Amino acid sequence: MSPTIPREVLVVEDEPLVRMNAADALADGGIMAWEAADAAEALTMLDEHPAIGLVFTDVNMPGDMDGLDLAHEVHQRRPDVGLIVTSGAVSVPEEQLPDSGTFLPKPYPTDRLVRMVAAKLDTPAGD
Repeated sequence: MSPTIPREVLVVEDEPLVRMNAADALADGGIMAWEAADAAEALTMLDEHPAIGLVFTDVNMPGDMDGLDLAHEVHQRRPDVGLIVTSGAVSVPEEQLPDSGTFLPKPYPTDRLVRMVAAKLDTPAGD
């Protein structure tokens, strides 16, 4: 692994226990995980932490922007950032995601999340 590849992830989830579980699993996998409860907080965190290389977001969130809107906004601001979108309520077709986006349905095993995140961090967004 090259030291220049960002190994930080932003987990965006309004359910605290789900967010904490994902962040803890990523940390156990050697990946630094930041946490945000909604899109507004996520965009602030993204600005404050330029080493974030991937955003993992739930679709359903409170506020003006849902997770799918957030994924598109992140892609506009930082096309270098990988995206994984998750939901237990809806399925998001690939054509609705930005180029670098992947959909992971809930419930997901945390080991699958960690493998998916690690693989996306090792591949530049858009590849």
